[in-house]
Amino acid sequence: MKRTKDVSTFIFGAVLVFLMFYCVYPPLIYADPPQDVKLAYDLNSQTLTVTITHKSSFTGFHYIRSVEIKKNGIGIITNTYDSQPDPTTFAYNHKISAASGDTLEVTATCSIVGNKSATLDVGK
Repeated sequence: MKRTKDVSTFIFGAVLVFLMFYCVYPPLIYADPPQDVKLAYDLNSQTLTVTITHKSSFTGFHYIRSVEIKKNGIGIITNTYDSQPDPTTFAYNHKISAASGDTLEVTATCSIVGNKSATLDVGK
């Protein structure tokens, strides 16, 4: 009888903690990594456009925290952010000197969980 009471108390406590966590931190339950990263490079203007799809209902709490850009495997730019400009899809433009044959790699990192990368071969 005492063992059953102890098990019931433990289960009740675990459910209570879960519900409190769910109510206090609902964005954590719905957090996900970026869904898509698309890259476009304009050789004439030397501009890289990074389009990121990352769905968030809480753009000041759950957002793209950083965007890292590598050229030919070497990190050249890392931008950090405190929010994201749109709850679904948005783009950042970067002036980057690149020539045909260079490889650009971009990694977008979520403020809560996960990241997504994309690679672009310039001129192809």
